[in-house]
Amino acid sequence: MSESDQKKLDATGLFCPEPVFRTKIEIERMQVGQTLTVSADDPAAEEDISRWVSRNGHELLNLSKDGNVITFQIKKVK
Repeated sequence: MSESDQKKLDATGLFCPEPVFRTKIEIERMQVGQTLTVSADDPAAEEDISRWVSRNGHELLNLSKDGNVITFQIKKVK
């Protein structure tokens, strides 16, 4: 996967609904097949972003936690 297919969004320090809102905006700007890595430290983001991804038909490739930072890897499917 080339660097241009990898996007990053740092939503740390933001609270609901900002992380999921910014994820939505970033995904809408991307091409199908690209991936977005989102970092967030809002505890609600884990459920909010996971739910938004599945509700909108995208693919959650990975979810990991490092301390209070949650990292999502999302693939734009449609």
